[in-house]
Amino acid sequence: MVIVDVLGEMAQFFGVTTPGFWPIVGLSLGVTLTAVSLAAVIGLPLGSLIAVSRFPGRTAVVVTINTLMGLPPVVAGLAIYLVLSRSGPLGGLGWLFTPKAMVMAQAVLVLPIVVALTRQTIEDLWREYAEHLASLDLVGRRAVPTLLWDARFSLITTLLAGFGRASAEVGAVLIVGGNIVGHTRTMTTTIALETSKGDLPLALGLGAALLMLTLVLNATAFGIGRIGARNAG
Repeated sequence: MVIVDVLGEMAQFFGVTTPGFWPIVGLSLGVTLTAVSLAAVIGLPLGSLIAVSRFPGRTAVVVTINTLMGLPPVVAGLAIYLVLSRSGPLGGLGWLFTPKAMVMAQAVLVLPIVVALTRQTIEDLWREYAEHLASLDLVGRRAVPTLLWDARFSLITTLLAGFGRASAEVGAVLIVGGNIVGHTRTMTTTIALETSKGDLPLALGLGAALLMLTLVLNATAFGIGRIGARNAG
């Protein structure tokens, strides 16, 4: 409730009276959190498996994942568009120009970040505790749950990096979502549109809301990390 009150006051400060303000904020937050959650479910275990495994071509896989961290959003959006278009392999789902397509596009952008940062974090832990884990018969994939649990506070930063990438996204979301009023319009696409139209109060209000949400999430993650470090100590 405190967050909602603060955002409401900020919206009033910038003179935002648009009825669609809160639906835009809600859709943006829902799409971004869903995309980051999907990327986490896939990326955390995948990055951990790469960290503890040794296989032919591993270096090429790591380099490729690191390269995809800088994947241009418009390229990702175009790829998802082609996949979801009527002639694409998933065209029958009817997801194009829906929030589901936007989630898919953001998840594709966030996934390499989660995988790459998780791999580095878990690999560092694996090097430090490999002998101890081996003495407990925790080798290879059997060590992944333990390593993920030990690194849980560090991995919060990984997820925040993914959230930052997704929440700031415009290009990919615009391509696959279409920026449809009341359906696929997010904070970033609305800011870009309203700024070009000269509606600065709405653009500033949404910008302030985006910054506020990011600040709250980062402050929460920082607090969790401090509590975890204190308990570990």
